[in-house]
Parts: sequence; C-alpha cells; structure tokens
Amino acid sequence: MHLLIFAILFPFLAAALIPLIHRRLGPLNIGWLVLAVPFILFGIFAWQIPGISSGDTIAAALNWIPSLGINFSIYLDGLSLILALLITGMGTLVILYSIYYLSPTDSLPHFYAYLLLFMGAMLGVVLSDNLLVLYVFWELTSISSFLLIAFWFHRKNSRYGAQKSLLITVFGGFGMLAGFLMLHTMTGTFSVREIVSTIGQYSDHALFYPAMFLVLLGAFTKSAQFPFHIWLPDAMEAPTPVSAYLHSATMVKAGIYLVARFTPIFGGTSAWFWTVTLVGLVTLFWGSFCAVRQTDLKALLAYSTVSQLGLIMSLFGMGSAALHFGDGEAGAVYGLATFAALFHLVNHSTFKGALFMVVGIVDHQVGTRDIRRLGGLMAFLPITFTFAVIGSFSMAGLPLFNGFLSKEMFFTASVNAASLPAFSAETWGWLIPVIAWTASVLTFVYCMIIVFKTFFGKHEPKKLDKKPVEPPFGMLVSPAILSILIVGVFFVPNLLGDHLLRPALNGVLPGITGAAPHISAWHGFNTELWMTIGIIVVGFLLYKYLRIWKKVYAIIPEGWTFNALYNKFLEALEENSNWLTSKYMTGYLPHYFAYIFGFFILAAGGTLLLTGALSIDFTTDTPIPSYEVILAVVMAIAAIAILFVKSRLTSVLLNGVLGYSIAIFFVLFRAPDLALTQLVIETVTTALFLLCFYFLPEWKPEKASKNLKIRNAIIAVAGGLTVTLIALSVRAGNLYDSISSYYEDAYELAGGKNIVNAILGDFRGFDTMLETLVLFIAGLGVYTLIRIKGGKETRKNED
Repeated sequence: MHLLIFAILFPFLAAALIPLIHRRLGPLNIGWLVLAVPFILFGIFAWQIPGISSGDTIAAALNWIPSLGINFSIYLDGLSLILALLITGMGTLVILYSIYYLSPTDSLPHFYAYLLLFMGAMLGVVLSDNLLVLYVFWELTSISSFLLIAFWFHRKNSRYGAQKSLLITVFGGFGMLAGFLMLHTMTGTFSVREIVSTIGQYSDHALFYPAMFLVLLGAFTKSAQFPFHIWLPDAMEAPTPVSAYLHSATMVKAGIYLVARFTPIFGGTSAWFWTVTLVGLVTLFWGSFCAVRQTDLKALLAYSTVSQLGLIMSLFGMGSAALHFGDGEAGAVYGLATFAALFHLVNHSTFKGALFMVVGIVDHQVGTRDIRRLGGLMAFLPITFTFAVIGSFSMAGLPLFNGFLSKEMFFTASVNAASLPAFSAETWGWLIPVIAWTASVLTFVYCMIIVFKTFFGKHEPKKLDKKPVEPPFGMLVSPAILSILIVGVFFVPNLLGDHLLRPALNGVLPGITGAAPHISAWHGFNTELWMTIGIIVVGFLLYKYLRIWKKVYAIIPEGWTFNALYNKFLEALEENSNWLTSKYMTGYLPHYFAYIFGFFILAAGGTLLLTGALSIDFTTDTPIPSYEVILAVVMAIAAIAILFVKSRLTSVLLNGVLGYSIAIFFVLFRAPDLALTQLVIETVTTALFLLCFYFLPEWKPEKASKNLKIRNAIIAVAGGLTVTLIALSVRAGNLYDSISSYYEDAYELAGGKNIVNAILGDFRGFDTMLETLVLFIAGLGVYTLIRIKGGKETRKNED
C-alpha cells in the first residue's frame, strides 16, 4: 500500500481502535495517544515538501470498481499538500489543546473518534483524484462534522446547529454530485487530472455551465458562502476545539479547495469569474457586517470566519481571469489574486485558530463568552491577552502580522480586477475594491471589539461565573505556536511562499508563470497602503462611536433574516409533510395496494407507451397446445373465484389450485427442479394457511361502496393488462439490447451449467449481502436501544 493511501486510512483505523483501547488506559487521557496520529501524518506530508516544491507530483491508486472507472486514486501536488499540512498540523494543535480543555466526563472516546473520522475524510477530499471517491469523502465530512457539532447532544442548540449544518451541506453535496456526473458524461472519465487536460474540448458542451454551477453549489454550501452561511454561526455550539479545527482550518476550507481544484476546468470564463468573485465579496461584506453586532465572542468569530472565507473565495474568482489571458504579463497580474488567496488561506488558519483557542480559554477560565459581561481581563490573563492581540491584529490586517501581507495582496488584486479588460469589468469592476475596502473597515471594528471589549475596560467580578486566572500551561501551548507562526510568517514570508505557495499556485493556474511574487512588507506609499491607512482611521472612528451607528441593525426586521426564512421553511415542510402523510397513510390495506399498483401502472405502462417499446407480434409464436389453454383457463377461473367466495377454506383451496397449476406448467416446460420446489412450497403454505385460519374469527364479507369496487376493478384490470403487455413486448427488444450476451461465459465465470442457476447465484448473492447488511444495522439499533434503556435504569438506581 502506498504511503499516502495509508495516510488517508490511518485516522479511520485509529478511530476504530479507540473504543477497544480506552478502557485499558486507566487514568491516562486517551487524547495523548490520539495526538500521535496527526503528528505522524504531519511528518509524512512535511517529508514531501522538498519534492513537491521542486515541481514533482505523487499519484497512486487502489482498484475499487475498475469496470466503472471508479478507483481509490490519490494525487498529491502543491495544492493538496498545503491543505494536507493544515489538516494534520492544526489537528495536532487542536488535539493537544483539547486534552486540557475537555473534562474527563465529556465522553472523550467518542470525541476523538469523531475527530479522527473527520480528519481522515478531509484528507480523502484533498487527495482524491476520482470524482466519486472525492464525493464519498465529501459527504463523510458532513456526517462527521454533524457528530462533532452535536457532541453535547443534551443541548437543544447543539442538536439544532448540527441538523442545520447537515441539511445545508448535504443539499449542496447532492448538487455537486450531479455536477460530477455531468462532467463524466462530457469527458468520459472520473479523473480530475484527465478532465483538466481535456476540458478544452468540451467548453461548448451543453452540460458545461450546468456542471459548473452545480459544483459551485457544493463549494458554496460547504464554505458557508452567502446565502448558505447561516449554518456556521449555529455550528459554534460545538466544543471550542471543534470550532478551532472545523471552522477555521478544515471543513470550511473544503469548499475553498474545491473551487481552487476546479479553477483549471471552469476558470477563464466570465460566468466563473463573476459568480465566484461576487459571491465571495457579498459574503465578505455580510459576514463582517453581522460580526460587529454579536455579543457572544464565538458568534463574532463565526461571522468573521464567514467574512474571511468570502475574502478567500473572491480572490480565487479574481485570479481565475489569468486563465482567460493565458501565460504572459496580464495572466501574471491577475494570477496574483490566486497567490494571495492561497497565502490568506494559510494565514487565516493560523490567526483564526489562535483566536478560537483564546475565546475557549476565556470561556473555560471565566465561565462566559458574553462580551457585555467581560472586561478588564488583561490584568488576569496577560498571556491570553497577548495571543488575542496577535490574532486580532493579524485578522485586521495590521503590520507586523502575517494577515497584513495577504490583506495588502487582496487590495492589489481588487484594484487590478477593477481595471480588468474583459468580462465587462470596466462597467462593474469598480465595485470590487469598494466592497473589499468597506468590509475591511468592518473587519477592523470587530477585531477591536475582541481585544478592547474583552481585555480592557472595567472588570466586574459579579458578572463572571469564575475568578479569572491563566489556564494550565498545556492549554497555552497551541495558541502560542500559532502566534509565533503569525509573527514569523510576517518576517520570513518567502520561506512559505517558495516552498508551499508557489507549488500550490501551479496546481490552480497551470501554465501561468510569473504570478507568484516575491513577498515583502513594504512597497512604498501605493494605493494599497493608503487603503490600509484609511481602514485604520475610519475603523477607529466607527469603533469609538459604535453605540451611535450600531442602531442601524435595528432596521432589519427579525422575520426577514435568513435564519428566520430557514426556520419557516422547515416548519412549512413539516406541516405539509404531516398533511400529505395523513392523506395516504390511512391504515387501510386496500388503499396501500391501490397506491402501489396505481404507481406501477403509470410508471411501467407510461414508459411502455411513450418510449415505443410496445410491440406485440404473434407470427413467430409456436402453437399453444389445448391442454395449456385449459390449464390457463382453470387458473384464471380460480383466481377470479377467490374474490367472490365467502369461506376462508374455499379461498385457501382455490389459492392452492393456482400454485399447483404453476407447478404443472413447470413440468410442461421441462423444469422439473422448479416444479418440485413449487410443489413442496405450495403444500407447506397451504397446510399452514389451513392451520392458522382455523383459529381466526369468522370471515365477514366486506361492505364497500359501488364506486370503490369499480375503482379497484379498474386498477386490477389495468395492472394485469400492463404486466401482460410488458411480457408480450419484452421479446421484441425495441427499447434495450438483449442482456443474454452477459451470460455467454456463465459456465466459466460463475461455474453454473444451468443459466438459471447462474443468474440466481449472481443476483441472490448480491441480494443476500444487502439483506445481511440490513439485519446488521437493525441489530445495532436494537443493541443501542437496549444499552440506552439499561443506562437509564442504572442512573435511576444511582439516584
């Protein structure tokens, strides 16, 4: 097995082993063992940096369903490497932080199993080269994040946030899957690399733009882009280590990664440029606008995450224009935006991860995250305050911190995009730097709120649940490392740029040279610097007079928010579902039969008539012997008579006539094994029917209206006629080719001399496998219910 394939599977294996080894550890926190998993994986990916930075790529594959072109194929280039390092590096720091943050009573085995499950799924997303394998891992991130967000499931808000995130991201995932299937229909391959190399032939295909927008739907929902951003703030009900991991460095970056990976496929088009850029800019502004009004620190960071993700998304949109111009000066100018996106992708993970951990420390040590209750904590939490300043000032884009460098590049890219000589940018391009600057002012304001509202001002102990003291040293290690990176990248940015950002840029904009600049903090008094100075001045004034202008938020009615619309939609969906269910779930068996047969008649009969498959030809039929006609008539009379008899005994006997007549037909058609089976089964069932019905109450005739009888008769006749027409038309084969060629080699492949046995062996084996799976799931459900019941009884006894 290739090392990188092992790297994806390793977290899943470790997650499966956690329950087995947890009880053997005694007082040892299982987090220390789990910590080794991301640390080892980070070492594996860090080992690949020299080769990837020199232009190498790594590919490997395991056969899965090769006949359908679906294999577990992975591909490591600069883009996937930078995400893999973030996933494993941040994973290491988050697990270390969680060891001190979480209580031993917090069901740690479940927490770390879910976290490792998510880690493996994210690695699968960024390393998969096969679209369908990527989709499997994509949805697995949604499921595992659902488990992590609902970790404190006894809280209503945790369950609500987990459900919202799952519904929105899975909805987008279904759309993305449809886009993937469209790409396969166009190109004939599921390989991302092959699609990138051949997509130029299909840019005029009818499915090109539908596939583009469906893929973007998946990316926008996962990365909380407007208007799908509403799930992210509610997901903050998860434990702080989950927020620091999922919502700053990993899960929300999956959509960003998807846009970056598919830029070589759809980039260079006006639709991709404007859709990604505008959605990103609107998300950037709306996230920063909503962040300022928050009174909970985690909610503030949630909206700031939405805003920063919009910034990165807009940069990838602007940078995609480089593919329109191709290699050259113009391509390099607009490709700078993509480089800035990758740079800010890394920077955001560092300062946002540090800030989430800082907020977690405040909540853990003080007992609240409510900004209205906080203040004056700098004297009690000086180390935590230092980390808060570093993270907040970096997010605000101030000098001496890495966020300043990528924010300056963002302004450069927005100014360049405003003068873009393509895609009608000369008309609307001026909006790009205006929105970028306005959102950045609001970003400065909420960064000041984090620092000054929390750590400065008057300290009021009566409003706090605990006396504030610095946390244990272990809880400070992870934010300290991130803070060092924030400052270190500012002073040596090209170490990151040359070894990670440039190779990643080649994966997003292949063939565009010169787009990766030499990173420096000083470029003179240019437009970008004046924009930053303006942000500081205006942002400081807005923060100072926050109470005055904050009244603008009251203008927006509560019922007009996206959260309100989401809640009303779910309520309406539930009400309508209940109404519809009550209409067809009547508890009356004949109604259910009517629905089933009615749907069958419409679906099968309609297909038969509308597709031209109806074709009946008796000219080539062999003559039907008289004894077969007599036998068929006997069966018809017996079947009809069952409907009108008034005795159970008579109906059972008539049903037996049908079964034994079928056995006679098997004998006539030279299938003695089937005839013998039919005779045995029919004898047993008839005897059982007679035995059981003997103890049942007297059979009373059913009183039904004339209209109901007419309806049932029509459905019965139409159903029988549909089956008859299908049976008579199937021989013509007008709609599909015959499948008989599939079984030409049945003797060699299946080892069956009888073709019927070979078919049964194939399909029954597959059916039995699925039945076994169903029974296994049902068994797990029963076992879980028993354990829950036992747990409740145990708690009652303890009480």
